[in-house]
Amino acid sequence: MLTVSDAIDKLISTVKAPVAVESLPVISCLDRVLATDISASIDVPPADNSAMDGYAFCFADAQRNHFQLPLSQRIPAGIAPKALAPSTIARIFTGAEIPVGADTVAMQENCQESDETVSIDPKIASAANVRPKGQDIQSGVTILTAGTKLRAQEMGQLSSIGIATVDVFKPLKIAIFSTGDELVEPGQALQPGQIYNSNRATLIGLIHTLGMIPIDLGTVPDSLDATQAVLKKAAALGDIIFSAGGVSVGDEDYVKDAVASLGSIDFWRVAIKPGKPLAFGKIGNIPFVGLPGNPASVFVTFMILARPFLLASQGLTQISPQALKAIAQFEKAGEKREVYLRAKLTDSGVDIYPNQSSGVLSSACWGEVFVKQQSGQSIQIGDLIDVLPYSL
Repeated sequence: MLTVSDAIDKLISTVKAPVAVESLPVISCLDRVLATDISASIDVPPADNSAMDGYAFCFADAQRNHFQLPLSQRIPAGIAPKALAPSTIARIFTGAEIPVGADTVAMQENCQESDETVSIDPKIASAANVRPKGQDIQSGVTILTAGTKLRAQEMGQLSSIGIATVDVFKPLKIAIFSTGDELVEPGQALQPGQIYNSNRATLIGLIHTLGMIPIDLGTVPDSLDATQAVLKKAAALGDIIFSAGGVSVGDEDYVKDAVASLGSIDFWRVAIKPGKPLAFGKIGNIPFVGLPGNPASVFVTFMILARPFLLASQGLTQISPQALKAIAQFEKAGEKREVYLRAKLTDSGVDIYPNQSSGVLSSACWGEVFVKQQSGQSIQIGDLIDVLPYSL
């Protein structure tokens, strides 16, 4: 069996150049992946400006005049000011450009205006309340690199340097299907021996969460012919194929054999718990990932193994969550495989869901982090342990 890190490395090593690029308005690019580096062509702000409503003046002039200066002009935001006459002061508003000859802004509540003369609190510091040119962004600097996921703040930053459209990677299309004669879709009546299919909804949700497009091919009967047929359809429709179930060694597990008959299997067992039977291969040039069938196993293997592969395939540079450290509030004997325990952070550390069975999806719903238990590692209350958040 492959270790978890070896399996991730093998998956990542197969990633080709990201999918096609499209140009979109910045305001339509939330959660999209930037396809090119972005450099600033202007300074932000483009000129020194006022951080406050108040009065702009030359600090040296104010000192010489005992912090009392005659008012010479009014400067609202959006208006280019005239140069400040020597030994005068200008009324100025937040965001307005500092006039040539001024270097300090006094807050209006720290000033008194009477008969066109302004008295300034002498405790003010030189250069106070001035936002200098280029304080945020300097012209020529690369502000964002290809592979960055655009959040609201990056959209604002792009707009601040005057960029209206950017090149982003098109979302990957992920073809998914479930296997199992026992599976019934929600809304139908259960018959003896049947269970509702939760994996379909879980996978669709996880793929949407990554900003990709799920192509739902439904549930496939347990037969080699049916599995081969859906794999051919998935390869024609998707950039990557995902299945849930049917990758173990049971008599009714056909996925691995079907993939091998149409393409190739690179590996199919990983030393992870839950989720040892995980297959990776190709149908033609389309990557295939076969997840286990148990609901908690689907969640864990997708998040730990499949997610970094998908994000790298989408062109992202950040493909794994930042590991944290927390104090264990539980005891857990070591196991032969690397275990990912569904857990929750508390005021005193981290605790795990009482039932960590691969069939208990409630553990994933209750949790917000994984406790990463290394192979052979025993955990005692009070140990400092590795924690991986669900979110990136």
